[in-house]
Formats: sequence, structure tokens, C-alpha cells
Amino acid sequence: MKKITKAIFPVAGLGTRFLPATKASPKEMLPIVDKPLIQYAVEEAIAAGITELIFITSSSKRAIEDHFDSNYELEAKLAETGKKDLLAIVKNILPKGVSCVYLRQSDTLGLGHAVLCARPLVNEEAFAVLLADDLIDSTIPCLKQMLDIYQDKQNTIIAVQPITPEESEQYGIIGYKTREGRLSQINTIVEKPTHKQAPSNLAVVGRYILTSTIFPYLSRTPIGKNGEIQLTDAIARQLNDEVMHAWEFEGIRYDCGSKFGYLKATIAHALKHPETKNLFTHYLKSLNDKLD
Repeated sequence: MKKITKAIFPVAGLGTRFLPATKASPKEMLPIVDKPLIQYAVEEAIAAGITELIFITSSSKRAIEDHFDSNYELEAKLAETGKKDLLAIVKNILPKGVSCVYLRQSDTLGLGHAVLCARPLVNEEAFAVLLADDLIDSTIPCLKQMLDIYQDKQNTIIAVQPITPEESEQYGIIGYKTREGRLSQINTIVEKPTHKQAPSNLAVVGRYILTSTIFPYLSRTPIGKNGEIQLTDAIARQLNDEVMHAWEFEGIRYDCGSKFGYLKATIAHALKHPETKNLFTHYLKSLNDKLD
């Protein structure tokens, strides 16, 4: 039983919902307190045992590559000035034994196309996909929860969370054949249905464990909603031939692809950060008094 070691990070999107902040800087580099969004996703993957990071990127995303590379000038300056704690933080952004590969997505054809771009690097292995927009705060990393399920089931595992009926048009929605606790066997998946068409209230979020058999389906998937090759559409076709499961993960997910979700994540992490939690808690309490 081969261990999953590879994770794909699709980071080629334009980040239009955060313009003008993302005009010259990738949305994945937006900070939550003192770490960019992409670092939270990478740390989750590494904590789950992933050692090979595959970034599907574009010409405007060089800052991501620079972030995970060494900065010898900065490291030398920190060492010279005796700032050992900061030096350790900078040098350990990417732990030893973890490697990065960057592939350009030539066409802006969506998530399905981004995953397909990684086919030459994945070969016949199962792999993970993490979307940095979805910041998931959990005691056991969300991907680790899913990998534990994969070790038992040996098939595609998709992370899901309950939503309100009104939200169904924003997500891929699964239907299920059986459900035991947080684990469901999927029997259908639909991309952004109306609430009347939605097969359940379980929405797909940005964590997947996929088998390599997804690639032939992706290569045959036509352009769908929003002029993109939808990963959901390929999974729906694959579902006709393979067993798949959905995992309702334990943790809190912040939709950092939206301004409101990004602000919620910032506040939640500021209340946990050792440098900011006390002062920020005091500030929020004083602000609450003013709002009252």
C-alpha cells in the first residue's frame, strides 16, 4: 500500500475578488496575521505527511516561488543582527525533505485543467489537491483526516461540509448512497446546482484525495460552467466506474476567496496568535462596547 506523498496546489487564478490588492501580488500571498494563505495550506499538507509539493502557477505568481525559496541576503542580515528567532522562522518555511515543483498553466481553464497539468508528475499515484482559498483550522489537519480514511478505503476521498440550501449554487454538491457518521459513499456530484436540484446539503470544499484514474476523465471533459474544465464534471464521470467517499471533516473552514471569509479568518487567527491575542481581544471588547 503506497503512501501518498504528492499534493497539487492550483494557484494560477487571477484573484479578481480582491482587486486591486491582487493586481501585482498573488491572492495566495495575502497574509493571515503573519503568514500567507498558501503557507497555511502547505503546512497542512506537510503535517499530513506530504513531501512533494506541485504548484500549478502562472507568470504573475513568482512571489509564491520566492516565498518557498531561500533568501540568502535576508538570512545573512538576520544572522548578522542576532535575530535568531526570525532567522529560524524564515529558514523553516519549507522543512528539509520537502521539495517544490512549479508548472505553468498555459490557459485559464479552471481547476480541472490545473489538475490535468500535473499529470506528468503524478504518473500512476494517488495524490492530494489543496485549494489555498479554503483555510481549515482543525486539531487534526483536514488532509490528515482524509488520508487516514484513504488508507482504509483506497479510493477517492472528497472533503465536504453542510451548507444552507441558499448556498448550493456556490459549490459542488454531493449526493450519497450510504452515510455512517461523517463518512458518506457518494452516488452523485453536481457543480453549482440550484437548491431545488441539489442532491444533499453537503458541499465540496478545497481538499481532495484523487486516484490517477481521474486523468483520462479530465482529458475528455468538455468546457463547462464559467468556460472552465470543471473537476466536478470529471469526478461525476469517474463515479460511474469507481467507488468514492466524502468526508465531513472536523474543523472550521474559512472561505478566504471572499472578503468576508478572509476577514473572519484574520480575526480568528489574531485571537490565537501569541503576539496578538491579548491586545486584540482587548481591542475587540472595546470595539464591542462602542458598537453597543
